[in-house]
Amino acid sequence: MSTEATKSPEIDPIMERLEDQIGWYDRKSMTNQRCFKSIKMVEITAAAIIPFLSAFSFPEMMWVTGGLGVLITVLEGILHLNQYQQNWIAYRSTCESLKHEKYVYLGKASPYVNAADPHALLAERIESLVSQEHAKWASVQQQEAKAKTA
Repeated sequence: MSTEATKSPEIDPIMERLEDQIGWYDRKSMTNQRCFKSIKMVEITAAAIIPFLSAFSFPEMMWVTGGLGVLITVLEGILHLNQYQQNWIAYRSTCESLKHEKYVYLGKASPYVNAADPHALLAERIESLVSQEHAKWASVQQQEAKAKTA
């Protein structure tokens, strides 16, 4: 048996980084989507129940409808505070951009077809996409911090 046949393939750190980032953004996007949709479903259900319950005249009904109103307010605050919908969309966008970059690279399409070093160009473009996402996140965090102190 030749050493060529037993040699394990080299690990490509750039492709590993790309796959890692695609996985991370995909998971974070799905998590934020689930959180947003779950909270919204509870919120919508609570809002729909309030008018229905107001037709009944049980002594505790005022407390129940008031509690549902408080629940809606708290859930809306959680959505605003954690930015689940915005994160979901931003993470999904970055994930899809990374996937696009991967398939353009693997297909040896433009801009990789004429690049002197397509692999280095891929690394630069991956890091650019990730850096853009980080810059957006940092900007949002700074804006929220300013809003809290104002």
